[in-house]
Amino acid sequence: MIPVDPERFLADLHHLRSFGAAGTGKGVVRQAFSEPDIAARTWLRDQYGAAGLDPQVDATGTVWGLAEGPSLLIGSHSDSQPEGGWLDGALGVICGLEIARAARGVGLPVSAVSFQDEEGRFGVTTGSRIWSGNVSLQEADTLCDASGVTFAEARALMSHLVTGEVDPSRFTGFIECHIEQGPWLDAADEAVGVVTDIVGIRDMRITYFGEQNHAGTTPMHRRKDAFQAMLQFQQLIAERFRNVVTPQTVWTTGAVDVHPGSHSIVPGRCSFAMQWRDGDRDRLDRMEQILREAAQEVADQTGMRLETSGMLGLQPVPMDAALQSALGDAAEAQLPGRWRRMQSGALHDAASVANHMPVAMLFVPSINGISHDFAEDTAEADLVAGLKVLAEAVETVLT
Repeated sequence: MIPVDPERFLADLHHLRSFGAAGTGKGVVRQAFSEPDIAARTWLRDQYGAAGLDPQVDATGTVWGLAEGPSLLIGSHSDSQPEGGWLDGALGVICGLEIARAARGVGLPVSAVSFQDEEGRFGVTTGSRIWSGNVSLQEADTLCDASGVTFAEARALMSHLVTGEVDPSRFTGFIECHIEQGPWLDAADEAVGVVTDIVGIRDMRITYFGEQNHAGTTPMHRRKDAFQAMLQFQQLIAERFRNVVTPQTVWTTGAVDVHPGSHSIVPGRCSFAMQWRDGDRDRLDRMEQILREAAQEVADQTGMRLETSGMLGLQPVPMDAALQSALGDAAEAQLPGRWRRMQSGALHDAASVANHMPVAMLFVPSINGISHDFAEDTAEADLVAGLKVLAEAVETVLT
């Protein structure tokens, strides 16, 4: 196994946490292009250089530590949610640093990376999507965050660090280590999960236009309550999904806007987000058909006008069989009976990088399944176990 140093690894992981430490538990506030994010990326660039790698920063703010010649790429992202956990993305970044540093000592070519804006201040996995060709830099520059700042304005804050672009053809593959962000490994007392695929995602907005009116004087039978239309739609899709979905399928309405939002007014408009995820493209398409048919059916029954937005569509991404095999063999050798193969229900940079090269992912447990929260945590023994499994798998791949 590549001779990684667990104490050095944990020390670096905790030091990265100091950039944007929230003061609540181990949480961090390190959104893309914020002062803590730029400081963390500057520190990481210096660590890559000290490890004997060639430190590079591309135009998106992604930070690279490059080995000479063709190499295996390891990493993730170091930006956080507005209220983020200390391990989401950061774990994979420091795994990349530690393994690249240790691998260089034994003559194995490993490069490391921290992609920018995985958490979506400006979109979905922004840095890796640009690098993978899913969106151009020119298109991304027009994206705005919630306060109206454009991607172009934000990345200008790192312009003094930019060295140039990094050619994807220099890498033979990509492995991303990440916390699970779900409950399954922790509940089963398992130490690692070898990811089989990353689910596809569909996301759209649905709006019903009813009739705004007085809440005290409008009889129930005369109302065109747009919020009630949304509730009727939700009940309808729950019934119709029953024979289509699997236990791994999820769908969510995470944002609802009711207008005008007064206690004494029957809502005249209700706009809501609809997102669904599954590992099977045909099932995602079938769910879309059900959603659209149900939305129109409710509109027809209630006499309301219906509008639907354009749809974000991300296809499922299978992990590379050879890299999966190397991770599985390493997991069984080090943690016999305490690992599983599993699907990723969350989106990761690996999904974008798959446009260029074979990719794989390794999960470690999230205590109580908590992530995207200051309470996010993983036992240090499990963090080290993941590092060691990854190190053994990387050695297998490169020798």
